[in-house]
Amino acid sequence: MNSTVDSTQPLVSIIISCYNHQDYITTCIESIMQQTYNNIELIVIDDGSSDNSAEILEQLSAKYHFSFEQQANMGLTKTLNKAIKKAKGKYIAPLGSDDYLMLDKTEKQVKFLESHPDIAVVGGNILCINDEGQIKAKQRITPYREIDFKAVFLTPKQIPAAPTVMIRADVLQEVGGFNIDCNLEDLDLWLRITYAGHKIAVLNDILAYYREHQSNSYKNYQFMTESLLQIYDNYRKEPEYLDVKNQVLLRMFLKVSKKDRSYAWKIFKQISPKYYNWKLIRGLFHLTLPYKK
Repeated sequence: MNSTVDSTQPLVSIIISCYNHQDYITTCIESIMQQTYNNIELIVIDDGSSDNSAEILEQLSAKYHFSFEQQANMGLTKTLNKAIKKAKGKYIAPLGSDDYLMLDKTEKQVKFLESHPDIAVVGGNILCINDEGQIKAKQRITPYREIDFKAVFLTPKQIPAAPTVMIRADVLQEVGGFNIDCNLEDLDLWLRITYAGHKIAVLNDILAYYREHQSNSYKNYQFMTESLLQIYDNYRKEPEYLDVKNQVLLRMFLKVSKKDRSYAWKIFKQISPKYYNWKLIRGLFHLTLPYKK
């Protein structure tokens, strides 16, 4: 990694599952190579890319001497779990292959976790960028917070941004890593970690760049709706479960009403009349308007 390795510092394992990100992977890898922290192992697995990602990673691995493996496509969560099994670090930091890090991210987070043994996961803020790497005009920077299960369950917007997280390896092992049957792996993991009694901290610092483009899963509203309902169904015995489920349906109904009339009606039928509110009325209004192409 860096020219000087300080083995007296805790080892951090940064893990990447790459799939068809040939235009972004070099920037991602080089942001790790340039970290100010001096005890990092990088584990990269190309998950069956059909572009030139694997060839680029092969060259980068020869240059920077990190662990690289190419495989047939297995999917994100299975690939991340495979990387976790290979990792030797005290702390594990998953990173999307189209995102990249602020240069002091690792140093700040190790310092924080070493001084806060009660925190299992630490994240931070992001800067959103477009395909070309240009910083978007509107950014959401949030203050420091610590969140438990109820906070994640009731207000998922409080969870840390995915590219910024660092997790204690023993906690990841305790909860069994990523859920291979879940499509929204981050939210599911934070719920399981906090449900087990651990806390998550989110620093005020900006720690990574997050790339927004057409393949981001959050833009697929049917996928998002069904995945969220699947995750929350695991906690249906919680007293707030029906509140949370219907708030998800209302939120997604409003969004989908602007895009997909047929699927919006499917969501509408699942909303309990007890929870009808102005979001539902606004969504119904959108359904009366012609869609913009």
